[in-house]
Amino acid sequence: MQTALIVIGVLILTFFVFRTVAMAKIKNTPMVADHANVLTLTEKNFQQQTKNKVVLVDFWATWCAPCRMMAPVLNDVASELSGNSHVGKVNIEQYQSLAQKFKVRSIPTLILFKNGAEINRFVGIKSKEFLLKEIAKVG
Repeated sequence: MQTALIVIGVLILTFFVFRTVAMAKIKNTPMVADHANVLTLTEKNFQQQTKNKVVLVDFWATWCAPCRMMAPVLNDVASELSGNSHVGKVNIEQYQSLAQKFKVRSIPTLILFKNGAEINRFVGIKSKEFLLKEIAKVG
């Protein structure tokens, strides 16, 4: 019985150590510059930039570690898109009204627009392959 309690205690301690290390790595994820093909969306240009196009819009914030993890993935997606398909980003700290308008409750939230209308929504970290497949469905 005492041995079982020791083993359980060691397992719990190991779990918390690994969790702490993982959280520290996520918090230290560096900011990545946007690819040249990524549209910077604002309250003034949002409607025009999403009109007559397919646009995957990332709602993000600088303090959001998962958002920082998505940045390289979105850069890869933007570099592979051609024609009328694009990637755009909305900083919800600067443009809170856009986040409210589209009912963004958690970030990263990715909304796929076609001709300015929401087609699909994805919350959390997604792979490049998943996003390209979803864009191809509506493109």
